[in-house]
Amino acid sequence: MDVTGVMSRDSQRRGVGPVVPAAEPDAPHAPARTESSLGVIAGALWRGALYAARQVGVPAGVRGLAVEIAYTAVHLSLYPWGLVDEVLRPAGTFVHHRTAALSPSQRSLVVSDMDASTTPVLLVHGIVDNRSIFTLLARALRRRGFGVVHAVNFSVLTAFTGDIRVAAREIGHHVERICASTGSDKVHIVGHSLGGLMARYYVQRLGGDARVDTLVTLGTPHRGSLIAHFLPPTRVPQQLCPGSDLIRELDEPAPGCRTHVVAVWSKQDQLIIPQSAARLEHPDLDVSEVVLEHVGHLSMTIDPDVVHLVTRLLARCVPEGARDRALAG
Repeated sequence: MDVTGVMSRDSQRRGVGPVVPAAEPDAPHAPARTESSLGVIAGALWRGALYAARQVGVPAGVRGLAVEIAYTAVHLSLYPWGLVDEVLRPAGTFVHHRTAALSPSQRSLVVSDMDASTTPVLLVHGIVDNRSIFTLLARALRRRGFGVVHAVNFSVLTAFTGDIRVAAREIGHHVERICASTGSDKVHIVGHSLGGLMARYYVQRLGGDARVDTLVTLGTPHRGSLIAHFLPPTRVPQQLCPGSDLIRELDEPAPGCRTHVVAVWSKQDQLIIPQSAARLEHPDLDVSEVVLEHVGHLSMTIDPDVVHLVTRLLARCVPEGARDRALAG
């Protein structure tokens, strides 16, 4: 399995389970303050290139790079189809396989976890992307028994004319619409890249923790990414820069946040620089962390280990004290 570490704040305190080190020894280090802004970026990118070379310079790294390139081509072919908004189906995709008409005793024979089977899952894509990135993951979740798996589309222009805070409020509207349509009190959210940051803002700053049971972020720049400096100088790229006002706002206290967050990040992520910026550390959040060795940024949504992890985690809906065992088991 390509998952090399799983950690939660509770397990750290108890000394249970593998602990991810505070910083990767071979990850790019913070540049000196005396360097010019351009020098800081150039130096970090150079160190990042050397780090990437070390990651790819092994058979597993070469395989991971090949998968990333192949999936990029496949994703580009699916991209036009993903531009069409998905219709919300409160009865679920496989309506003929629904168990709502069965009695509780009959239903218990085919559904082991009632809460899991009736909790909707909302999928949120990343920058200049669309719902097609979740084609495989959505299919796996539906096959696992989730009746309502809904992927939202944000405008391609969101990256250039939008605002992460505004997009987070839109996620809140989608969540309320799903809850009203399905009668569910809770949802799960899986966010890829920028989508994870939008969802985190909704959960942490807009009261979304009352609705979101579990938030899974895949390759999300929780601490920004140096790549953002090379994007157009509009609002969203500025918010993705390390140390931006939005990143600082998310570092502020969030007492009582009820959502469990699983941050999945990869040492071979080519769009999060440094890669460790996709880690999530916050004293008020219930966070578990999954580290991947040789998985690219886009491939994270199709990697078998990640797909299995997400479907298993959301399907179990285990109590808080048992979440460590569910992640590690």
